[in-house]
Amino acid sequence: MSIPDYESYDAVGLAELVRNGDARPEELLESAISVLEERNPALNAVVIPMIDEARSRIEAGLPDGPLRGVPYLLKDLHLLYEGAPTTNGCAMFADSVADHDSEFVKRIRAAGLVVFGKTASPEFGLCTTTESKLFGVTRNPWKDGFTAGGSSGGAASAVAAGIIPAANASDGGGSIRIPASCCGLFGLKPTRGRIPFGPDTGEGWNGMSSIHAVTRSIRDSAVLLDAVSAPERGAPYVAPPQKRPYRDEVGASTGKLRIAIQTEAFNGVDVHADCVEATERAAELCRGLGHEVVPSRVELDWEPLGDAARIVIAAHLRATLDARAEQLGRELQSDDVEQIAWFMAKAVVDRGANEYARSVRIIHQSTRTVEGFLEDFDVLLTPTMASPPVELGKLSLSNPDVGEFISCLADSTAFTQVFNASGHPSASVPLHWNEAGLPIGVQFTSRFGDEALLFRLAAQLEQAQPWSDRRAPRP
Repeated sequence: MSIPDYESYDAVGLAELVRNGDARPEELLESAISVLEERNPALNAVVIPMIDEARSRIEAGLPDGPLRGVPYLLKDLHLLYEGAPTTNGCAMFADSVADHDSEFVKRIRAAGLVVFGKTASPEFGLCTTTESKLFGVTRNPWKDGFTAGGSSGGAASAVAAGIIPAANASDGGGSIRIPASCCGLFGLKPTRGRIPFGPDTGEGWNGMSSIHAVTRSIRDSAVLLDAVSAPERGAPYVAPPQKRPYRDEVGASTGKLRIAIQTEAFNGVDVHADCVEATERAAELCRGLGHEVVPSRVELDWEPLGDAARIVIAAHLRATLDARAEQLGRELQSDDVEQIAWFMAKAVVDRGANEYARSVRIIHQSTRTVEGFLEDFDVLLTPTMASPPVELGKLSLSNPDVGEFISCLADSTAFTQVFNASGHPSASVPLHWNEAGLPIGVQFTSRFGDEALLFRLAAQLEQAQPWSDRRAPRP
């Protein structure tokens, strides 16, 4: 199979080739490796190759799952793959090799996916770019010098560059949706509890973090979610059950939807004209498809919610670092992590257990606020980000200009972080590119547990304004 043929298929299409006998898993893997070797040096998206492991898996025989033989990439953050390192983008974990699989990894293996590498993440997924001292800078395939987003920027860069049609990603403050927006992809953050974190932990950041993927096609996202979304024994949260396979939602009728549009940022930052334009154009597209679009706004008190999220994230970071230092038999040092990660880990020590408990209560209250708003609407439409992708360096955890870092972080998470706190399903859809040639995503959020509606609407938008043939320039 030639590289141009390989790149013309999404993951579902590649699996159909294997199922019909038109391609073998070995051929798909070697095609993916060829594209990886050609394009990854300029992008630094894949930082831990697992090529020998992938070849061995195929040789041993793959399960007959829905995505049998499709090459796949795993994000290098928290998830464990037996025999491979999970560095979390941090030198302190560089030699931390897993002795078992996470439940999520077991499920993607059962689906027949072939993991042949791990993609870059910033330290512990703490920022919305993908830059680290350990692995360096991951670049945006659409424009050199700009961020691919984060923390799943390695995954998004790899998919946008055509290395694979879909890749694993995770989202604790926007880390699926932001890279999807920066790289012109579809990125769905599922409902809290939809996908398991076990067996080593029950949740990420008190339920604010979710696992899924970035994809070029809507049906890939749906089939991938079908493959991994089932309750896990002992999990602290269980998402409302789906009514039928998500694959069946792609192409199904939405009916006439009542869509709220909000272009004012939850955290009060100014929203760039490109992001407002993208959202207003998406609204017009939705109106043209027969939906009602109404200006409205989710009323919530951002300041206590933002502070609560920072406390919870920093507390989990500190617990992770302390546990690792104990494993290594030494004290935690300031140079174990990057500058801003250390500020976070150090600052939370002064916050009491009562503040942590209060923060969790505030986060859970946001679920009721958002769900209450969505009693009157089917979907909320917003920009994904308050600004286009920024230049590399500004969002780095090692940026000496902490003020610049904080400002850029606020711009990137202005619309996403609320739905990590609330746990609602939320997706970035690639409907706009600005005059500089950079993608600008728009975000759709539905009621708690209703990923199905997002798949139906996103598939409708994909058909009305296709984006999959719009590819980033080749490095």
